[in-house]
This record gives sequence, C-alpha cells and structure tokens, in this order.
Amino acid sequence: MSRIRLEAIPALGQPLHLGADSRRALQCWDLRIGEACTVSDPEGNCYRARLSRIAADTAVLTPYEMLGRTMESPLDLEIYQALPQKERFELVLQKLAELGVTRIIPFTSQRSITQEERDAGQRKSHRWPEVLLRAAKQCRRAEIPELSPTRDWDAAVCAMGRADLRLFLHENGAVTHRLHEVLQGQRPQRVALLVGPEGGLTSGEALELRSAGCLPVSIGPRILRTETASIVGAALIQYVLGDLS
Repeated sequence: MSRIRLEAIPALGQPLHLGADSRRALQCWDLRIGEACTVSDPEGNCYRARLSRIAADTAVLTPYEMLGRTMESPLDLEIYQALPQKERFELVLQKLAELGVTRIIPFTSQRSITQEERDAGQRKSHRWPEVLLRAAKQCRRAEIPELSPTRDWDAAVCAMGRADLRLFLHENGAVTHRLHEVLQGQRPQRVALLVGPEGGLTSGEALELRSAGCLPVSIGPRILRTETASIVGAALIQYVLGDLS
C-alpha cells in the first residue's frame, strides 16, 4: 500500500503528476513539501524524488536521483516478536525496518507482558507506526513495513502458517538445527521467524510450534536479549536469502 509506483520510466529533473493509486501510497509517507521519498518505475528501478506539490486531487514529484537497484528485499520476511518490556520494541521496529523486513507481528505468550501492562504507566504503543515511518524514511525504503496489531498466542501461531518456511528461536539442549544449516539450499518466497520473550518460550509453546510445522533454530551459543535476537535473526536470514551481502 505504501509503494509509490510510477506509470513510466521518469526523466530526472522533470516533474511527474501522480495517478490516484500513487497519491494514496504517497499519503502513507506523510511528506512535507520539499521532502524526498523513494519511488519505483515499471521495470522495478528505484529513484529518489522530491515532493513539490500536493493537494486533494493532485501530487507532483520530481525525481532527481536513480538509485540503481531496488530498495526492497526479494524476500518476504516477517518477524513475530513477543512483546518486550520497556522501550525495547521501538528499537526492534527501527532496526527491522532498516534490515528490510516486510512485516512485524507483536504477540503475547505465557512469559511475555501484555500490551495493557506495557501501556499501564504511559501509553506508548501509539508511537510504533511513527517509529516505523521514520526508520523507513531514513534508510530510503520504497515501502513502509507492515505492523500488525498485537496478537494473542494462538492467532500468532495460526498466522505463521502462511509462510513457506516457519522458524522459531529456541535455546535449549534439544535444539539440533543451526539457523545457517536450515537456510542452506532453501528458496522460499516467504519466511516467518518467531522470537520469544525474556525468559524464552515454555516447553509447551515450543511443542505447539513444532506441531504447527515450525522448526526450532539456534543462532549461536550465547543467550541474547529478545530484541537482539530479532535483529540478528533477521540480518542472518536476509544475508542468506535476501539482499544483504
């Protein structure tokens, strides 16, 4: 919904009047006059363009730089993140946007806090979309990552079923899969990675994920904070299957 798609290959420095679909996408970016964004042409090439005019029925962008490559990963990567405490989720949102993640799904589990508990002192979850927007602008993304409403455990596990490859981080002696080993030779279009809360997943939750076709994976010998695990896991997957190199 946030991808601004041009109808033709643009000429740099020449103003372009956007069509209705592109104007709707432009609204997602909340741009001011003079601010720049990333747009794409019919061949998938990306450009930087500056907003020069916007009104109810018109919007004009002026492309000024061809980026030479697409700014979006070919991999549809979604991260399921158990709600962490304090402000750590804002860090997760920011870094996952920079890493090219497509979709972020916060969820609650037995050992996580709830969104109501997070917002009890001071409601800050309303800032999450703004954190994503700022991060997407900063790293010149062509799309703003999708942020799902917070889901309960059953809904999160069910939603993971749409992915071609379903993984969850689980650090204990029973784990036999290293993440890099699981990814070798894979060519999935859509990957889901679930990261548990501080204290980890319960044995029952891990068993339920296995029964749903999710593979337990490890990313190393050290126990990472939940926000670190999300960032490292996303980076490794993008390195093997996406556009990090």
